[in-house]
Amino acid sequence: MTAGRPDSMRAAIWNGGSPELVIETIPVPTPARGEALLRVAACGVCHTDLHVMKAEVAFPPPAVVGHEVSGTIVEIGPGSTPTDLRPGQRVVGAFIMPCTECEACRAGRDDMCEAFFEQNRLKGNLFDGTTRLHRPDGSRLSMYSMAGLAEYAVVPLSALAPLPPGVSFEEAAVLGCAAFTAYGAAAKAELAAGESMAIVATGGVGSSLIQVGRYLGASPIIAIDIDDDKLAAASALGADVVINSAREDVLDRVREATGGKGVSVAFEALGRPQTFELAVSLLREGGRMVAVGIAAGAATAAVPITPLVRRGQVVMGSFGARTRRDLPRVIEMAASGGYDVDRAVTRRYSLEHAGDAYAALDRGEISGRAIVTMAH
Repeated sequence: MTAGRPDSMRAAIWNGGSPELVIETIPVPTPARGEALLRVAACGVCHTDLHVMKAEVAFPPPAVVGHEVSGTIVEIGPGSTPTDLRPGQRVVGAFIMPCTECEACRAGRDDMCEAFFEQNRLKGNLFDGTTRLHRPDGSRLSMYSMAGLAEYAVVPLSALAPLPPGVSFEEAAVLGCAAFTAYGAAAKAELAAGESMAIVATGGVGSSLIQVGRYLGASPIIAIDIDDDKLAAASALGADVVINSAREDVLDRVREATGGKGVSVAFEALGRPQTFELAVSLLREGGRMVAVGIAAGAATAAVPITPLVRRGQVVMGSFGARTRRDLPRVIEMAASGGYDVDRAVTRRYSLEHAGDAYAALDRGEISGRAIVTMAH
């Protein structure tokens, strides 16, 4: 081992065939040019990982998932372009890791990075077409983003931003996906102060949208879910109106809260056809619906055509944000008090119990965001 860098680490391995995770000891990865090795402090528990683990999204096992991390830089890969990032620095990693060189990245569209989607999301690799993770016998382990459910992770420098003092270190992990995705969706919608907004499904991203909406001055903020505990948490985070769609007429309540007009922006944060269609139905004339939730398999939703045309509405998708531009903005939002990571995190698990975290998420028991913390 080298100074500050052990030879082995614990990681939660997904072997495919079931959503189970197995804790194994594997070699600590080595960063290449343009990459950093992080000593992971915490990793967020996101529904997108669960889609992978349940084979609802194609991804090659065996793998280490986990795409939302906070950690400390241990070393930077040899030959890397000089950067302000340095060993010993606390950082947050965004789940969209831009290559910086493809056509999309050169245009500033980090969220559409061709290499990220082709190599990482389809094949479990980093940009050079290889993984950094292996078992002791040399067999490969795929990486979902930076593969954060491990004590150490390799992350492209382009996906990292410094964490200033005053933001809780472990809880800051949620800035790399939950807050990052929420901020990106609000930016895509061009949500403006004074506009009304509705959030359909108030899990990790949905509850983050409440905080982002407050930060941007949206009013009223309407939270919709089927779980009273999640709605109580939404109210505590700043939702002006909460609606239980299992027993209330959502459209009537939304119109009541918006002077009969519907909302300017509706966010769908679950990825199910019925919630997608509900979000569209809540729009006022000229309203925008932003789909954020990833769906299982090839799920589709029906959108009424004539109202979309006649009322000048817009339906758009938003996958995260533009990493190099927006991750620092998200961190600044947290540092300035606009996003409270401590309130966003509602449960904590050890790495040994990471599987329990995803099982609880699958049962719909987690309000807000859970994190897995590493005890080095």
